Parts: sequence; C-alpha cells; structure tokens
Amino acid sequence: MKKSPKRFIVSGGGTGGHIFPAIAIADALRRRMPDAELLFVGARGRMEMQRVPQAGYAIKGLWISGFQRKLSFKNLLFPIKLVHSLIKARNILKHFKPDIVIGVGGYASGPTLRAAVQLKIPTLIQEQNSFPGITNRLLASKVNKICTAYDYMNQWFPAEKTALTGNPLRKHAVQIVGKREEALRFFGMKDSQPIALIVGGSQGALAINKALKANLALLAQSEIQMIWQTGKFFEAEAVQIINELTWKNCYVTAFIDRMDLAYAAADFVVSRAGAMAISELAVVQKAVIFVPLPTAAEDHQTSNAKRLNKVGAAEIIINSKADSELVPAMMALAANESKRLQMSRAIAAFALPDADEAIVDEIEKILDSR
Repeated sequence: MKKSPKRFIVSGGGTGGHIFPAIAIADALRRRMPDAELLFVGARGRMEMQRVPQAGYAIKGLWISGFQRKLSFKNLLFPIKLVHSLIKARNILKHFKPDIVIGVGGYASGPTLRAAVQLKIPTLIQEQNSFPGITNRLLASKVNKICTAYDYMNQWFPAEKTALTGNPLRKHAVQIVGKREEALRFFGMKDSQPIALIVGGSQGALAINKALKANLALLAQSEIQMIWQTGKFFEAEAVQIINELTWKNCYVTAFIDRMDLAYAAADFVVSRAGAMAISELAVVQKAVIFVPLPTAAEDHQTSNAKRLNKVGAAEIIINSKADSELVPAMMALAANESKRLQMSRAIAAFALPDADEAIVDEIEKILDSR
C-alpha cells in the first residue's frame, strides 16, 4: 500500500534572519521527500507574506505582532491578537493535518507551535541565536526537538531534546570558491587594495550608515575600497555623497542580490550580528567587525557577537560609539592582513554548512519514532 505524502507546516518570519532558514528547511524537506506537502504560517503584513510565495510555497497569515517593550497603545491590542492567532492557528492545523510543525522564530511561530502542542502534533524548534527568545524558552519543555546553532544551550533548553545543527543558509550566497575575479569585475574593484563589505541586514543599518557618512571623506582618501549595502532608505543620500567626493572605489546599492560575489570580493566585513549573518560569515570565513543592534530582542545580537569576539573571531563596536570608532577600526583592520587571516581561521570554527540537512535528519527521527 502506497504511503500518503508527508505534510509539514513551517511557521515564523518577520525578518530575513527567520525567513531564509525557514525556506532553506522547506527546500531540504522537498529534496529529501519530493512529494511532501508544505505550508507556511507567517504574520500578516510582514515580509514572509511576499518572500515565501516568491520561493514557491503557499503561506497563510496570522494577525499577530510583537509586544512592545516600552509603553505603547499597540500593547492594548496584543492580547486580542494573540487569542485571535491561536484560534486561527488551531483551525489551520486541523484543516491541513501536518505530520510535524516546525517553528523558526518570529511573531507567528509562537501561536502556531502552541496550537500544535495543544493538538498533540509533533513539533520542532530551530533556534538561530546564542541567546534564545522568550517564546522558544517557554516552549522548550513542550516541543519534541530543538535544533540550535550554538553549543552550550543546555542552560535554556533540556539537553535530551537539543541537537547542534547550525543555521540553514542560502546556499547560493555562500558558494564563493573560484569567484574572486568575477566578483572584482562585477563591483569594479582592484585586487591590489583591501575591500570592505558593509551589510546592515536587508533594511540597512542606520548607525552603520551614519558612521560611514560622517567619515566618508577620510575613507575616500584611504586605500580602502567599499561595497556598501545601504538599505532602500539611505541609498539616495549615500550615492549623492559618494558622487560629491568622486570616490570611484565605492559601490553603493540598496540591496545586494549577488551576496556570493560580495563575499568573494570582500577582505573583511562590517555587519550587524544577526544569527544568519554570523552563520554565513563563518562558512565564507571572513574577518568581521560587528556593530550589534542593541534593540534586538533580548539584546541577542550582542550575545552572538561576544561569543565570537571571545575567541578572536570578530571585533565589536558598540552601536552608540559607531560614529567615532567604526571607521578607525576599519582602517586598522584593512592595514593588518595577518590579523584578518587570524580572524578568518577563528570564525571558520563556527561553520556548520549542512544545517538544513541535519535539521531534516532530526525531523525524520521524530517521524520514525511515531
């Protein structure tokens, strides 16, 4: 008798740091089980509602948002949204009848996983950060498995439920071997001068952008070449200043589609310290200066960055000091090739390039145990 196809729900989103691993897990499930049926559950109005369909998957949206950590009128709606989302998540699960529900973090993940636990549907959490969010900490004792990107997570999660798998990556973004010459041509850079890649996430990073703006004249007179992802709100301003300085060795763009070429070109990187950025940097083995976003949930970006800084794999500039300290740190690292090499070797120890397959292995173990 032919077995019916397995059915999976993947829930979460809000940022690329949740959406990219969610899609990577779905892609790995489909490679392993080509007839599998997959459905995403996200938050209405968030970027997953656009990005997931673009990746070829169906998605349903919950009316849910985060709880504001400061006094806000929006918090009055939070309990109503939560109850509404729990009810809708239960209805989605009852209708779709998944074999397992996978939560990747983000607003929609909590209600969907809670509903799955209540309905006794197997569940798996993929935790990207070194300091887990409150939703995953609360759900840890109830789910079947927790896949982590960092070791030593037993202080938050039950050891018997935890597996170190790494963060699922955009495969195309980290395949950089043999692409250096193509990358230099693409960005119009010289091989003889150090290249800094500036990435602040898909929306850009205001503190990084402002720090560069304040010191662009100094950078333009240095040996540094720069690939600068500004985000859409800062692009026009950055282009205007670069043109006024007639700095030819600076490539400015709102968003980098060819991250593989950007990584291949870069001698070092300036970045926020989101989990996915760190995972990609570890695989491509790039020296990095982190400017952690202090308002990230639970200040997890600072925790992420400190984990790497402790072993010499990264430098850290505090967000509030970026204006005065970032560019001097960039110039010092650009001039120190041996330090860049040392940092590159250190960050490589954090690389787990086959995380998507490792997570599917854990999913299959849950399915086989039932």
